[in-house]
Amino acid sequence: MLKYNIRGENVEVTDVTRDYVEKKLFKLEKYFTDTSNSTAHVNLKVYSDKTAKVEVTVPMPSLVLRAEETSQDLLSSVDLVTDKLERQIRKYKTKINRQSRGKGIKEIEIRNEIADEESDSVDEEVSMFDVVRTKHVSLKPMSSEEAILQMDMLSHNFFIYEDADTEGINIVYKRNDGRYGLIEAED
Repeated sequence: MLKYNIRGENVEVTDVTRDYVEKKLFKLEKYFTDTSNSTAHVNLKVYSDKTAKVEVTVPMPSLVLRAEETSQDLLSSVDLVTDKLERQIRKYKTKINRQSRGKGIKEIEIRNEIADEESDSVDEEVSMFDVVRTKHVSLKPMSSEEAILQMDMLSHNFFIYEDADTEGINIVYKRNDGRYGLIEAED
């Protein structure tokens, strides 16, 4: 069963809202065999123009589901984002059903030191090359088509993965012309 982390920005998360979100997201669990270690991160936002935005991120062992929708009503946004997630899951399931997944997940950590911006020295310049965010990536063996699908589902411009055939580290990216590129790392 999914765990839920629901928070609101400019809106109070009432029991009724929480129950509605959990009920809608619960129907996504039928697509997975085990969701016991997964947490759905839900962010509800209401803007001054009375529009409501719902963002949902569900990190799973084999993929990360992410969707966001904005509408005039908070509950309508929840419905829209749930439908969008369900379409993503069905599309992803169709792809992976064609291929078997006998390999495990390879972990890679990307760590960089972040400069302390609250330095006592006024003369110190902040370089435009300072790392402001660090991410940890779990590499899953997949094809380039699956990597593109995952990249599109996350709304990212690139995606790093382990190639299922060569076991090499590859990167797919979206080109300016709307097509896709592939970078293959050499040993």
